[in-house]
Amino acid sequence: MLARLLLLGGLLALCVPTTALTIYKYTDANGVVTYSDQAHSGAQVFVFRDRMVEELENRVHLTTRKHAAGETLVVHNELYAPVEIELRLSEVDNAVGAPDEPVRWILPPRSEIRLLTLAPRDPAKPLSYTPKLRHALGDPRLLPTSSRYPLPWQGGPFRLTQGANGRYSHFTPKGRYAMDIAMPEGTPILAARGGVVVSLENQQSGRGNNPSGNYVRILHNDGTMGVYLHLMRGSVRVREGQRVETGSLIARSGNTGNSTGPHLHFVVQRNVGLALESIPFTFTQPVNSLPNFAVGGE
Repeated sequence: MLARLLLLGGLLALCVPTTALTIYKYTDANGVVTYSDQAHSGAQVFVFRDRMVEELENRVHLTTRKHAAGETLVVHNELYAPVEIELRLSEVDNAVGAPDEPVRWILPPRSEIRLLTLAPRDPAKPLSYTPKLRHALGDPRLLPTSSRYPLPWQGGPFRLTQGANGRYSHFTPKGRYAMDIAMPEGTPILAARGGVVVSLENQQSGRGNNPSGNYVRILHNDGTMGVYLHLMRGSVRVREGQRVETGSLIARSGNTGNSTGPHLHFVVQRNVGLALESIPFTFTQPVNSLPNFAVGGE
């Protein structure tokens, strides 16, 4: 088995992808488990890709309000976090007020902004354009003020199974500095830092359609965000918009999404300019030691 696991490590080291990596796990007639990057009949398939999948697009969106003078483009942010937005217009025809360069703005939580108003150059003809809206969670003007976090769980000690820059799955900008900690399903997961719950998922079973599985994202006061992935279905105890304190129970660990075993995937991210990326952080004590919180309890 050790040789097989080493083989898996070698495959992952040699086949570092930019977006995804597929590994096949199968057991032969002698009960020997093999991992390979080659397809095999009856093999279990693991696809490692960017784990941060959040269905937020329809919650930051563009609407057009038509009026006698022309059209006003309004951007809406329904999230409990600021978002950086960029609006670009192309294929513009018969329009006055269309900017040559993309328009960027920081939109506060739960707000909207009238970003542009366009008028027809020739009122007898319709104006036309193609809008493209991009956005990223968080305010890139804010800078991290802290990088040390208490262990975000009760119990243990547990084992770090993959750290920063791990080639198993920590190779994307959003997850480069993440940590995977193996722990039994149902382990209490605590907020490593206080903030506002921005988004979550609580109803996914098994691998499902979201690599993140069930998760909680918490926005901190300095613009960074702590994200907790692969949580147990139905275990999330917080709601969007709720403010939580350090050490608050937020969920229980699980094995959902793109997970090969029960563990917590914890990562700290910030908006670096229309891009959400993980940033380095440290825990206040070694992972394989008891946390600063009492074992047990709610």
